[in-house]
Amino acid sequence: MSTRFGPEVRLRTRAQFDLVQRRGRRVATRSVILLGHANDLDHDRLGIIASRRFGHAVQRARAKRRLREMFRRQHPDLAGAQGRRPLDVVAIPRRELLTLPFEAAAAEFGRAVERLRAAAAA
Repeated sequence: MSTRFGPEVRLRTRAQFDLVQRRGRRVATRSVILLGHANDLDHDRLGIIASRRFGHAVQRARAKRRLREMFRRQHPDLAGAQGRRPLDVVAIPRRELLTLPFEAAAAEFGRAVERLRAAAAA
């Protein structure tokens, strides 16, 4: 799969977001809240919710860019590796995401996804 964040790796409809929010597991870190639900595809998908409560438009856009890049960097490791079940992930950024160094936030994101994956397998 390419390194682009194309439509095949995005949650696109309200129904997809609602399904993850209703049935998914939740993992919270200091920089992001992740909700995850297993899907029947051969790859993970990501959806991001950054409301106005998070901050102004520039802050929301920066948080979304950081989350997409974290997902992109981890993507080869996430889906289908070692027989793991792919996930639909909804990310809700916290304000700390903007001040935390990118590598620290990316490591946190990776650990949170692994926790979601373990919860989905159980």
